[in-house]
Amino acid sequence: MPQSQSSDSAPAGGDSVSRRDVLKLGSAGILGMSTAEQAALRAEDQRAANRDIDGCIFIVLTGGPSQLETFDPKPAAPTQIRGPFQAIATNTPGIQLSEALPRLAQRTQKFTLLRSLYHTAAPIHEAGLQLLQTGRCARGGILFPALGSMIGALLGPREGVPSYCVVPQLLGNTGIRTYQGQTAGILGPTLDPVTGGGYESALQKTGSQPYGTTPFARACFQARQLIEAGVRFVTVNMFLDLDQQTSWDCHGTVTTMADLRDTVCPDFDKTVSSLLDDLEATGLLKRTLVVASGEFGRTPRINAHGGRDHWPGVWSALMAGGPVSGGQVIGASDARGTAPIDSPVTPDALLSTIAAAFGIPHATTLTAPDDTEFSIAASRPISELGKARV
Repeated sequence: MPQSQSSDSAPAGGDSVSRRDVLKLGSAGILGMSTAEQAALRAEDQRAANRDIDGCIFIVLTGGPSQLETFDPKPAAPTQIRGPFQAIATNTPGIQLSEALPRLAQRTQKFTLLRSLYHTAAPIHEAGLQLLQTGRCARGGILFPALGSMIGALLGPREGVPSYCVVPQLLGNTGIRTYQGQTAGILGPTLDPVTGGGYESALQKTGSQPYGTTPFARACFQARQLIEAGVRFVTVNMFLDLDQQTSWDCHGTVTTMADLRDTVCPDFDKTVSSLLDDLEATGLLKRTLVVASGEFGRTPRINAHGGRDHWPGVWSALMAGGPVSGGQVIGASDARGTAPIDSPVTPDALLSTIAAAFGIPHATTLTAPDDTEFSIAASRPISELGKARV
């Protein structure tokens, strides 16, 4: 990723100057633009020049997958740590995945694993979901916007389609009725995601279900269609509710290890593998970033119910497409999957990396309608994924 030193500021939902507008204006029109408008045009030019991707599919693995049962198995750890799943080899020497992800194990050349994500906020779903999608927790009554809304504020929509969608719909009951980080927050409702069927006009009408028939499979196929139609940012919620529902929230009570083995992991494995194959076959993967992450990981030690509890100390995520090279692992957790021991990554840095792929420096500031100013992210992008923009 090339360097950029932009420190541009954008009003939330404000008018932006597009290159098409400038071409209509001609040179006389450019001379007649205000200093602020000319600065906005220069910022847009710089973002376009630095842009590695046209869109992002951000998959929220609601409930928080166990790192040990998915992307970071610990086959040498004691039984109460390593759990009931075996580690399997992949098509990339030196990288192992859980046996519950056999299809992804044959596609590691298409994605990079982050094995050192962590946060220090409360180990509750809502705090993790805010951090994962906004880079920070709400404070002082300020609800910070989802990255999709920030991208929309800075880049605007393409003609005929929204800039930010959530499929199949916004999150429901995750335990505490509070902000979950999926809307525009203080940027205002004009930058909220289009959801709940509001994006249907951008979808190609087809009776096929190429990824499968589960809600997650259908949502990921819709996400691919929306990206192809020109939507910049699509969030996919794998599960909408955690109340008495099977999900990644495997405490061993409502969701058990058997559920992970028989239902949750196979759905994720088949669907994401199909999505990556489809994006690659259609040529979209080169300009589309795919990210799949939960809001935290799970406790290294199996609990009394045979499951694992919430653990923000370390977890793993998948990244593919755009500037991301496949067959890589970034970061590492310790021998028991307790904490990062190499290249620790915060959710804020993950969002900074996504913004950088869109050509947006992490220090870019936005101004809310109430004049609150804030940056895209406080952290620099993940340097191992490419040359970081500052």
